[in-house]
Amino acid sequence: MPTLVRRLGLWSSIGIVIGITIGGGIFRTPAGIATRVPEPTMMLAVWIVGGLIVLCGALAFAELAAAMPETGGMYVYLREGWGRPSAFLYGWSQVVLIRAAALGGISSVFGEYFMRVFGLDPVLHPQWADYLAAAAIAFAAGVNIIGVSLGALFVGLSTITKFGALAALVVLSFVLGDSSGASWSNLAPTDTPVQAGLFGLALISVLWAYDGFADLSFASGEVKDPQRNLPRAIIFGTLAIIAIYVSANMAYLYMNPIERVQRSPLIAADTMGALFGQAGVAFISVVVMISTFGSLMGSMLAAPRIFFAMADDGLFFKPIAAVHPRFKTPYVAILLACVLGIAMVMTQTFEQLTDTFVLAMWPFYGLSVAAIYRLRKSQPHLHRPYKVVGYPFVPAVFVAASFYLVINALVNDPKWTSIVFGVVLAGLPVYYLVFRNRPATGDRGTEGGRGL
Repeated sequence: MPTLVRRLGLWSSIGIVIGITIGGGIFRTPAGIATRVPEPTMMLAVWIVGGLIVLCGALAFAELAAAMPETGGMYVYLREGWGRPSAFLYGWSQVVLIRAAALGGISSVFGEYFMRVFGLDPVLHPQWADYLAAAAIAFAAGVNIIGVSLGALFVGLSTITKFGALAALVVLSFVLGDSSGASWSNLAPTDTPVQAGLFGLALISVLWAYDGFADLSFASGEVKDPQRNLPRAIIFGTLAIIAIYVSANMAYLYMNPIERVQRSPLIAADTMGALFGQAGVAFISVVVMISTFGSLMGSMLAAPRIFFAMADDGLFFKPIAAVHPRFKTPYVAILLACVLGIAMVMTQTFEQLTDTFVLAMWPFYGLSVAAIYRLRKSQPHLHRPYKVVGYPFVPAVFVAASFYLVINALVNDPKWTSIVFGVVLAGLPVYYLVFRNRPATGDRGTEGGRGL
């Protein structure tokens, strides 16, 4: 049986963590977070808390992925830990909600910043931003259908660009900000009250920006010396992201009072505009476009592997996992993700898209990490090249945070949360009526154990 080749060293692995995680969230979510948490120190605190939560989750995912480096990632962990129904429900949610919401949220940021390059305000012309976002999704789908290598090239080129641009924004803000009316008093604590429930809702937006923390774990079968490099890459990569995200928000607040941040959906462009005028706006907008387009490519590149794993298990419609006869890519799965993503971006706001993604995704994150406890008992002899540090407390922190997120959303935003969970749970009758008794049909000797 072919096995995965371990070619990723420490620095390559750190680069994957950073490159996948930094998308459009840090450039778009601060306004919504400042609205929910209108106090500077608490606004920064929500970014730190979110970073610590994802660090716990990433360390736990490293154990799961090192033990089960199979195509499908979380789908495999849920199947092995909790059985086929939970795995199907995850795949169903990916198809009908999660992937489309992710593509919609990322492309929305692309469209809005695209307009700012030319000095146009997306608030005044929201339909134009939606059309640009839909075009970006369609283009990303076309590129990934033509070839995986081309899609991967876009992802790789965006990593250094976006991290470097964020670092430059931070440095330039603190070095040149004095001449533009910046003030350290903008970061000082205030008496503005912050509701615990709204802090939790703000955490949803933060976790959208941090999403991608688990993706290195999906490639754990290709990491050299995983016992050392997996935890180190995840820790250093996540700490670097926490540092740059907190620093960027400090720069935003240094340049703008929190009231202005609340009114500035494209805060990165407005911050650079205060420093360098329209040239600064154009520069950072181009960077954000590159950043979000790289994330869009990565999302479109990775999603079909879930559908492949499901079809291999007899838990999905086989045509969805069809391979293009010429390009050898999962074109039906890509086209499905494309159509649903365009439908999402044309009908939902950015905040609805990000909330939908996190609310639909994080229960499965929590269940995946909780599977560690069950697998340690049910499969004690499973080869585990890496075991999560701080067990059992580190996974417990992540699981508790996941369920707090769900409960808080149900209490503070019951209507939208109920809609999202209703769509997710609609997959249960589909499973029991259509797929419950279907046997696995795939070739277990393919790359990574199953599927593609």
